[in-house]
Amino acid sequence: MTANYETREHDVLIIGAGGAGLRASLEALAQGASVGVVCKSLLGKAHTVMAEGGIAAAMANVDTADNWKTHFRDTMRGGKLLNNWRMAQLHAQESPDRVRELEQWGALFDRTETGDILQRAFGGHTFKRLCHVGDRTGLEMIRTLQDRGVQQGIDVYMECTVTRLLTDGGRVAGAFAYWRESGRLIVFKAKSIVIATGGIGKAWRVTSNSWEYTGDGMALAYEAGAELMDMEFVQFHPTGMVWPPGVQGILVTEAVRGEGGILRNKLGERFMEKYDPKRMELSTRDVVARSIYTEVKEGRGTEHGGAYLDISQKPAEYVKKKLPSMYHQFKELADVDITKGPMEVGPTCHYVMGGIRVGAETAESTVPGLFAAGEAAAGLHGANRLGGNSLSDLLVFGRRAGLAAAQHAKQVSAPSIDTAQIEQSERELLAPFSNTGVESPYAVHRDLQEVMQNLVGIFRAEEDLKKALVELGKLKARAAKAGVEGSRLFNPGWHLSYDLKSMLTISEAVTHSALARKESRGAHSRIDFPNLDSLWEKKQNIIVRENGAMQRRENPVEEMPAELKQVLAEDKS
Repeated sequence: MTANYETREHDVLIIGAGGAGLRASLEALAQGASVGVVCKSLLGKAHTVMAEGGIAAAMANVDTADNWKTHFRDTMRGGKLLNNWRMAQLHAQESPDRVRELEQWGALFDRTETGDILQRAFGGHTFKRLCHVGDRTGLEMIRTLQDRGVQQGIDVYMECTVTRLLTDGGRVAGAFAYWRESGRLIVFKAKSIVIATGGIGKAWRVTSNSWEYTGDGMALAYEAGAELMDMEFVQFHPTGMVWPPGVQGILVTEAVRGEGGILRNKLGERFMEKYDPKRMELSTRDVVARSIYTEVKEGRGTEHGGAYLDISQKPAEYVKKKLPSMYHQFKELADVDITKGPMEVGPTCHYVMGGIRVGAETAESTVPGLFAAGEAAAGLHGANRLGGNSLSDLLVFGRRAGLAAAQHAKQVSAPSIDTAQIEQSERELLAPFSNTGVESPYAVHRDLQEVMQNLVGIFRAEEDLKKALVELGKLKARAAKAGVEGSRLFNPGWHLSYDLKSMLTISEAVTHSALARKESRGAHSRIDFPNLDSLWEKKQNIIVRENGAMQRRENPVEEMPAELKQVLAEDKS
């Protein structure tokens, strides 16, 4: 082994450059910390860009009766009361300020006639609460945060993948990474690390997520000894494109339904009347996804196995103004004019409510100096996330993570980096080059996606989940033997072999947790246990690495204080 790597040092290292990572970096910079941001892709290519509908915040610009208490109540009810109540409270109280801050930094929003930020309706929200920019809200958020970060002088390491967190006596000391282009190694020294790496969707075959979403951050934290929580709760967005095959899974924003889109089966029936007559298309995502799935399963699906989503009853100019991205997406990718006819949509793996277990106030994990925010962190959304809450989550807890990470860095001495950990990381990273077997990382990934899609999908059963664990064990053995050819330069097979390790770890965590939770709650639906079970209302699955193996244990849900119970009990009206 050679010491052939470059070293960089920062007070705070942020892994991930989406909304949460960028918001954390701005806050840490404001505290005077030296900040480095590492991203696997290019700056601006964050998955936050895919969040189209809006930022949920009780601004009360359109519905004056809205306030943080109603937002808190909607979030808790949507999450089936498994949410970390303190996170839900902070999120509801702080979101409006975070949106105003974004506006001050130059974000452009659609406006009401009086010049306030316009807000639209979304599933599960009592009031019109989503602050939006057409259907390109996430893009505007990233543009704004990125511009400010570049202007403030953050150090960004693009196309750089972290493969291991380095520790010093149980606390974080830095990270081992490599440059994707050249394959050269880099070691970061840091007093605090914020994980903001997003989700896990690429472990499923049909997903709205792009190639970066391989659960790296959660796997890094797990390997470093942090706890994962609520991993069984994987949200299938009800509306992804189903045709043509090349675009299967690409997101069709909930804003289509928020602006009046109607779902019908192949018989022309508005089937949501059966499943949620009160809220119809604006029911929560878990309900709509299962409804479409059921219609298809029972033979009432569209030609390509989905449902029709139709907004063509609205004037064409209205649709183009309110949903410009959707109009272009369908026109260019599927040759469908959504102002004239319906879209064909179906459920797609979209978001994970579970992730790294963190404290509400500081976003710190169970490992000292390790923080997490955004989709990589668990707690805020409970068993099911409401649309629009992800973007406000990024702002509220990205800020809190950056603040706490900078404060932590001020209080601790510089950790020492252990060369043995670096050498081991290098050996593991380069192993695929010396594997001579015929196994391909691409074949293993394809088979993993089939296992998760078919056995750990929208509806789950004990037999399937047990089978999935057996299959995951086999895939793990295959992945360990997978070899790659060529050099370290531009080698996507090599990159995938590392991503596979993360995806297999996270898939196992999801499956173990799903098998244990013998009830249906939020996004977790068991065919063999179709009802809520009061025993599980007060318990959460925790996944942790002990003695080199994955262990599951149960934690009680923290008791909510009396005044918040009062807020929750109040009627929606």
